[in-house]
Amino acid sequence: MSDLSLAEFQQLIRRMYYEKDYARGVDGTFMWLMEEIGELAAALREGSPEELRGEFADVLAWLTTIANVAEIDLTEAVREKYGAGCPGCGKFLCICADSEKP
Repeated sequence: MSDLSLAEFQQLIRRMYYEKDYARGVDGTFMWLMEEIGELAAALREGSPEELRGEFADVLAWLTTIANVAEIDLTEAVREKYGAGCPGCGKFLCICADSEKP
């Protein structure tokens, strides 16, 4: 597979899983995302690079699944929130204090 944009990835996940995801709903799908985040946390502590790549991919896929069920275009959401720079300070190189959540 060649380079894949966020929009292409969202459509790929939609084609593969939308019917199952829609039937499960946002709440059920969110629980799967949380399980994958737990697996990512474990891999960050003691996983191999291969395990880390797999867990990052799983987290992104489940997050994308929730966006599909909630009818959110991730490309649009990212562009809207981060396209003009940091949401906190407005800069492309964040200057927010470390104690702040940008």
